[in-house]
Amino acid sequence: MQTFEMRKFVAPEFIVGSNVRFLSGQYARNFGIRKLLIVTDRGVQNAGWIKEICDSLAQEKVEYVVYDKVSENPRDYEVMEGRDFYRSNQCQGLLAVGGGSAIDCAKGIGIVVSSGKHILEFEGVDKVIEAIPPLICIPTTSGTSSDVSQFTIIRDMKRQVKIAIISKAIVPDVSLIDPMVTTSMDPYVTACTGIDALTHAIEAFSSNGSSVVTDNHAMNALKIIKDNLKQAVDHPHDMEARYNMMVGSLEAGLAFSNASLGAVHAMAHSLGGYKDLAHGECNALLLTHVISYNFDNIPERFDIVGKIFGLELKGMTVKEKKKELLKSIGKFRKSVGIHNKLGDLGISGSDLPILSKNAAMDPCLITNPRSASKEDIESIFSEAL
Repeated sequence: MQTFEMRKFVAPEFIVGSNVRFLSGQYARNFGIRKLLIVTDRGVQNAGWIKEICDSLAQEKVEYVVYDKVSENPRDYEVMEGRDFYRSNQCQGLLAVGGGSAIDCAKGIGIVVSSGKHILEFEGVDKVIEAIPPLICIPTTSGTSSDVSQFTIIRDMKRQVKIAIISKAIVPDVSLIDPMVTTSMDPYVTACTGIDALTHAIEAFSSNGSSVVTDNHAMNALKIIKDNLKQAVDHPHDMEARYNMMVGSLEAGLAFSNASLGAVHAMAHSLGGYKDLAHGECNALLLTHVISYNFDNIPERFDIVGKIFGLELKGMTVKEKKKELLKSIGKFRKSVGIHNKLGDLGISGSDLPILSKNAAMDPCLITNPRSASKEDIESIFSEAL
């Protein structure tokens, strides 16, 4: 009798569609929240989305205060400051409005509000025991998918690393996925967050923790993103492209939250922690180099990725297939306006030992399809310069 390896799948409630952001007050009321802490950043504030959402909260008679000091890579002290603000204002729940940074910070605040501990004590897998306060998310990028995942990434300022906290206890209660709020992203941010979602799909599909369920979500996501990202970049107010990108990001998030990730994210976390670089851009510049490293271990999986990119691979050798796939993904990245290399972001050879050391300790490396030593990672970094 054939046996199948056990796999679990965790997902929050989510609603996708135009203007669903205005449901935040209704959900807060349903959760019994009288006062919310809104966690966001200045960019989202300036775009006007917070005022609209606050108006909808007021209609439901839900009180709120706003914490908008979140950085692009949320710092440990911002989480602790947010906790103090939450407590001093006697809040009972959280509303995260923003990209992955705001949502990750809100998750972190929830962790330390419930536990009474410092956020850095929760690095790793399944360290969060207490349930966090109710968390509503409104993602403003179509990329990070923190709004549906069991991951949160926080920057440890003393060690200059980004730590991963992974637990089903921090899966949000509901995500209100509204394509309208992504129209304030500029084309380059749209491209970088879109490639982040593309990377989620590819790494989840190539993960040694994948399953038939995560594979389906990953491949759906990959096709959607491949077909819609350039249109969203070139025509920011094309709502069909924006909607499709949100669906692609959602499916990629459901895939990676349950299958985990790989070396691209381990290395991007290292870069973001050490040099405070944008996460999506780091993924975009590392993706082909990691695929090249992993390809020979799972060529049949990358054959499927290649077919989604429209490649005719029949009759080719493994080496030829790899060359064609790398060329195709590289061309796609450039078509959406991402032309840099790591060296253009100020990374030099002298940075690689510490970057490689930090990446080698990242939990995302555990599910990479090919084991990678510190020396292997340093070699990949070197190729990406």
